[in-house]
Amino acid sequence: MNTSVREIHTSSEPDSSYFLRVDWRGRGLGSGFQLLLTDGRDAWRGDVSEAAVCEEAEELEMETQRYIQDLQQALTETESSSTYSFSLTPSPPDHRSAVTLAYEKVQKDISFRLGSVLLMAVTEPAEAVRELLIHSLQRGNSLEHHNQKLEEENQRLRREQRRITAELKRYAGGKEALEAELYSRFVLVLNEKKAKIRSLQETVTHLQETRSSDGQKKEDPVKSDRSAGQEEDEYGGSTDEEAEEEQSTPASLPTRGPTPLQDPVSRGLPSALQMLQQQVQQQMRTCLKTSDPVR
Repeated sequence: MNTSVREIHTSSEPDSSYFLRVDWRGRGLGSGFQLLLTDGRDAWRGDVSEAAVCEEAEELEMETQRYIQDLQQALTETESSSTYSFSLTPSPPDHRSAVTLAYEKVQKDISFRLGSVLLMAVTEPAEAVRELLIHSLQRGNSLEHHNQKLEEENQRLRREQRRITAELKRYAGGKEALEAELYSRFVLVLNEKKAKIRSLQETVTHLQETRSSDGQKKEDPVKSDRSAGQEEDEYGGSTDEEAEEEQSTPASLPTRGPTPLQDPVSRGLPSALQMLQQQVQQQMRTCLKTSDPVR
């Protein structure tokens, strides 16, 4: 059994308050309901059947579900609203006679009747008022208990929020510390790479200078031999007998040593330089891919 209690005001007596109790079974008022109306001194009771609900919906040419929804809002809405109005006949009601409670819906300054119910006077109104008060107290205790549970849940959620906020701050601080540590390590590694690149560049420069010096030294004897040969052709002409002796003994002439281009040391030097240059270029590309160098 579902029960709802609300305060209503009639259009004929807007200053007077009535309390309307609605009892129904099921999920809505479509299966019928019972009404209890009291002003605190007298009480009236009546029933509305399922057939009466369907008949009212047909007369208004409304869908049954839509009519039931409007009916439930009119009779069980806890907050007063200008959308629905009530009237009692006769007004003021006689505590000994029956009254008719009509409920209407106001829409754009136009009202149409949702329904009406005949209420009979209760022989013992004090008992009906007592039941209404008991239900109101029970409902108030239930709501208070529910509010207490909600308050406890809110406090738990606040504590959880504070804990999560503290954890987030701790994680943020740890993240910043870790980033600073990783950055310092990266700077050390990058400076080491830069020092190694500078060392390789100095080695390459030194080898290039050594190569140029060795080439210059080997070219000087060749130039001196060429100069001596030219002087001999110009000033030291040989006789016919000397020419015949030179032709008869060509094998006795000493053989020259390898030229600078035939020297195996000179041939191996460019390949070593190329290998060092390739290593320097590879180290520079690796550093450029990681990050900008720290100066």
